[in-house]
Amino acid sequence: MEEHIKIRRTANSKLKDIDFSTIPLGRTFTDHMFVCEYKDGAWRNPRIEPLELIPTHPAAMALHYGQAIFEGMKATVGNNNIPLLFRPEENAKRFNHSAARMGMPAVSETLFVEAVKQIVSVEHNWIPPQEGSALYLRPFMYADEPFIGMRAATSYKFIVICSPAEPIFTKKIRLYAETEYIRAADGGTGEAKASGNYAAAILPTEKAKAKGYDQVLWLDANEHKYIQEVGTMNIFFKVDGRFITPSTNGSILKGITRDSVITLLKDKGFEVEERPITIDEMIDFSKEGKLEEAFGTGTAVAIAMVEAIGYIDEVITLPENNPVSQDIKNTLNEIKAQKREDKHGWIIPVDVKEEVG
Repeated sequence: MEEHIKIRRTANSKLKDIDFSTIPLGRTFTDHMFVCEYKDGAWRNPRIEPLELIPTHPAAMALHYGQAIFEGMKATVGNNNIPLLFRPEENAKRFNHSAARMGMPAVSETLFVEAVKQIVSVEHNWIPPQEGSALYLRPFMYADEPFIGMRAATSYKFIVICSPAEPIFTKKIRLYAETEYIRAADGGTGEAKASGNYAAAILPTEKAKAKGYDQVLWLDANEHKYIQEVGTMNIFFKVDGRFITPSTNGSILKGITRDSVITLLKDKGFEVEERPITIDEMIDFSKEGKLEEAFGTGTAVAIAMVEAIGYIDEVITLPENNPVSQDIKNTLNEIKAQKREDKHGWIIPVDVKEEVG
């Protein structure tokens, strides 16, 4: 049985000062955080407390050896203003997959999901009311043991923080297929949501932005030929009436939105092929008029339509209309807002507990 999650609420909420009409992702944070420590082989003292700075020893192993992972989730509101989570058990599974790859302890799926439910229950008034906005949840774990030495740490913190956010990438995006830098290689950490993966992506992303693009489209490490994923998204292509997406081969993140979109596309009668895809194929398909749509999928962006893909001296320009991509985006958003039937049992309501005392 999981330990009871203790709750200590703030005496001075910042909610009254928030303008929900202007809330860029990751800039504003709610009043509380969930915290739990791993010591002596077990997770201890799960609690929700006022958001504050975390005391960290300068020798904390995450700072020196990179044992740090995270997840991205969203809470929305549905019928009767009830907070909703989208497939939180899948985030729990992926969190533990990342932890295993990074030599970190697992968090029981029950504790992970309960932590997320409880923090959303406490912070439910921070969920933005505007359509497409959401309360972004960031569960993360890092090694906090003070030790200089190359081994797995023996103590960790598991924390969940929350940030209300408006939609991002509301316009079509431009991608740059990277031919110098790589995101992941076979046997590496590409399938884990490890913090270091994203640190290594910052420089190439800034260079892509300087060229007029929004994100990097990563290619494989060996030949710079096979499409992997976008900086913060998985990628889909509609080619001659069917959809193609790179297969998750150990160096591509197993996106939960990706998996959901595959299911929705099949529900709508489309063929979805998961296989290796080369950038040259996409160039040829574009020239032949067969490349009909492209979009990225991810928690933060949901679905982002692609306008163009740059590759060396080529630019693949996508058609202006995106009827299937838009339909899938609408379907997913409506499921998350309980405006459409949830046939797959993806939506988990959160009980809101009244504040006591």
